[in-house]
Amino acid sequence: MAIGGQKKLFLGARLKRLRRDLGVTQMRMAEDLGLSASYLNLLERNQRPVTAQVLLRLAETYDLDLRSLSNDAQGSGATGLSEVFADQMFRDLGVARHELTEVAENAPGVAEAITRLYRAYLDGRSLAGLNAYDRPEDTAFSAAVLTPSDWVRDFIQGQRNYFAELEEAGAGLAEAVAAEPQDFATAARERLAERHRIEVRVVPMDVLPDALRRYDHHRKRLFLSEVLAGSGRAFALAYQLALLEHGEIINAIADRAEPPDAPTRGLLRVSLANYLAAAILMPYAAFHDTAERSGYDIGLMGARFGVSFEQACHRLTTLARPGARGVPFFMLRVDSAGNISKRFASAAFPFSRFGGTCPRWNLHQAFKTPGRIITQVVETPDAARYFTLSRTVRRASAPYAMEDSDLAVGLGCELKYAGRLIYSRGLDLVQPVAVGIGPACRICERPACPQRAAEPINRTLTVDDFTKSISPYPFAPA
Repeated sequence: MAIGGQKKLFLGARLKRLRRDLGVTQMRMAEDLGLSASYLNLLERNQRPVTAQVLLRLAETYDLDLRSLSNDAQGSGATGLSEVFADQMFRDLGVARHELTEVAENAPGVAEAITRLYRAYLDGRSLAGLNAYDRPEDTAFSAAVLTPSDWVRDFIQGQRNYFAELEEAGAGLAEAVAAEPQDFATAARERLAERHRIEVRVVPMDVLPDALRRYDHHRKRLFLSEVLAGSGRAFALAYQLALLEHGEIINAIADRAEPPDAPTRGLLRVSLANYLAAAILMPYAAFHDTAERSGYDIGLMGARFGVSFEQACHRLTTLARPGARGVPFFMLRVDSAGNISKRFASAAFPFSRFGGTCPRWNLHQAFKTPGRIITQVVETPDAARYFTLSRTVRRASAPYAMEDSDLAVGLGCELKYAGRLIYSRGLDLVQPVAVGIGPACRICERPACPQRAAEPINRTLTVDDFTKSISPYPFAPA
C-alpha cells in the first residue's frame, strides 16, 4: 500500500544483484549502510520496502547512480519475457504484462533463463527445419542455449558496458604513450618496436584479401590493410598494445565471467580488448570532459581524439563511471537489410531480443542520406520517449569493384537528457513530434501501423470485406 501517495519500493532482487556485483557479504553491506544484517535480509527478501533514507545511503556509500536500481524490470528483462510469451504456444495462458514485470523485477535470473531457453528452442526449430541433423534425437534442443555473440552481448550489458579495470589500464597506457591523438599511430608504432620488437607494416589489399589486420607472432609482424583509414589503423595499433601490455587484466575478467566454451571466451577477449583499445585512444576523463563541454558533438570528439564517428558513438555508451557519468546512451549498428551487428547500452532500452528494428525508426532512412546526421524523437509502446540520431558509416575504404560496405549507426538516449546534446538545439523537447515505434512486427501490438509487415502472433486478425485499414493486418485489441 502507498503512503502519502508514494508507491512503496520493493527492490530485493536488485539489492542482491548489487551486492553480488560489489563482491560484499550481507553483513558487510549492512555495516556499510548502518543497518542491521537482519533488516537488510528483510529488504532483500522484499519483506520490507526500501526507504528514501536507504536509497540515499546506497548512493553515498557506493557512489551509485540510483537510475541503475529504478527501471531494470521495465527494460530488457520484461521486454524479453514479453517477446517469449507472445508466442502462439502460450496464447491460451493470457499472461498479463504486469505479471511479466513482476517476474523480471523479483527474479531476474529466472527471466533470463526463460529467454535463453526460448532462444534455444527457436534455434533448434530453425535447424530442424533446415534438416541440419540426420537423427531425430539430435534436433531442436541439442542446439546451444546461447550463441557466443549472444552470450558476450548479455555479459557486457550486465556490466552496463563499463569496466573500471580496463578504464584505469587504458588511461595509464595512453599516458605512457604520451602522444597527441593525431600522432598516436606513430608513437604506438615506436612503442611496439622498442618495447615488444614488433614491426608494423601497411600492406596491399592483395596481401590481406580477407582481413584488415593480422599479427604474425612468430615473425613479430603486425600487418595492416591499406584499406583501413587513419582511425582504423590507430585503433588496430591500440588493440595490439592492449593485448600485449594488459592481457592479464583481460584474462582475469574473462575468467570471472566464466564463459561456457572456448569460442565464447575468445569472442569475449576480443570484445574486452576492443574496449581497452577505445579507452587508450579516448581516455575516460578527457573524453567525458570533451563530451560535456561540447554538447556531445560527435564530429568534434572524433577530430580531437582521432577516431571515427562509430568509434566515438561506441565510446559514448561506456561513460558510466560513478561520480563522472555521461548521458546514458544506447547504440545500434545495422546493415541495409536491417540486420543488427552491434548493440550496446549504458541504460535500459527495450531492444528486441528475437527480431530486428522497427522500420519507423529513421535509423533505416540514414542510407538515403549518406554521411548526414538525422534526428528523431521516438516513443515505445510503454510511452517512453527517446531522442535519437542516425548516420551511415563505412568500416573500410572499399575499392570501386567491391561491394558496398555502408552501415548505419543509431545513437539515442531518454528524452529527458536531450537538452544536453547539441543536436537538439532548436527543437521542441517539451511537446515534440514523437514517432511511435515498436519491437519486431510479430510481437508489436501498436495498432494502425502503416509499415506493419506481419500480424502480431498473439492477436486475432479482424479482416473484412467492407473496410480497408491503414495497416494491412488489422487485429483485435487485447
